[in-house]
Amino acid sequence: MTGTAGLGDAASLVFGRRVSRSERCMKEPSRPGEPPPYQLGRRQAEIDEGRRRMIGAARALLAETTSYTAFTLDVVAKRADVARATVYYQFGSKSGLLEALCDDLAASGQMGDLAQVFTTPDPLDALHGFVAAFARFWAADRTVMRRLRALAHLDPDVGAVIAARDDRNRQGLRALLARLAEHPGALTPSRDPEALVNVLHTLTSFETFDSLAGPDRTPTDVVPVVVALVDAVLEP
Repeated sequence: MTGTAGLGDAASLVFGRRVSRSERCMKEPSRPGEPPPYQLGRRQAEIDEGRRRMIGAARALLAETTSYTAFTLDVVAKRADVARATVYYQFGSKSGLLEALCDDLAASGQMGDLAQVFTTPDPLDALHGFVAAFARFWAADRTVMRRLRALAHLDPDVGAVIAARDDRNRQGLRALLARLAEHPGALTPSRDPEALVNVLHTLTSFETFDSLAGPDRTPTDVVPVVVALVDAVLEP
C-alpha cells in the first residue's frame, strides 16, 4: 500500500460496521403479496427504534453492572422491554450485539472522522491524527469501555469482539507505518515493523489513555503526551 491510494479501505477496516440481519432482509427486493414500500418503511423505522433501544439497554447494563455474569441477552431483552427472540433476530448472538454496541460507541466517539486521517498527505501528521481520533473514541464512554475491556479477559464472546477490533486498529497502524517507511530517514530500516506496530498499538490503547488521564482528566486531554511518546518511539 503506497501513498494515500487504498487507505480508505484501511480506514473501513478500523471502524467499519456489520450489517444486521434485519437490515439485510429489508434490502431484499419485494415479492408479490408483500406490503407496499411505505409500510415496509414504517416497519423499518420500528425495527431501527427497537435496535437502538436494545443497544442502549446493553450500554446502560454495562455501565451499571459489576459482574460479568449479569451481562446476558436475557437481561438486555428485559431492560429493552423486548422478547429474547427479538434480540437474537436483530443481532444473531451475544457477539453480534457486542459488535453493534462497539459501532454505537464508535459513532459517539466520532470515529467516522478517521477516514480523513488516512488521506492526510503527511504520514506523521496522519499518525498524530490517528492518536487524536482514538482519544475521542476512548472518551466516548470510559466506564463502558473499561467494563468491556475487563470483560474481554473473562467472557470469550466479549474477548473475541475486542480482539477483532484491536486487530483492525493494528491494520490501520500498519498502513500508516508503511507510508512513513517511504519517507527517507523517517524510520530506521533495521527496525522490526511489527514490533513498532505492537508498541504503537499499546500507546494508543484505551488502557494507556485511561491510565494517563486518571480521574481528573479525559483521554483527549492527554493527546499531547501520547503524541510525544509516539514520536519518541519513532525517532531513528
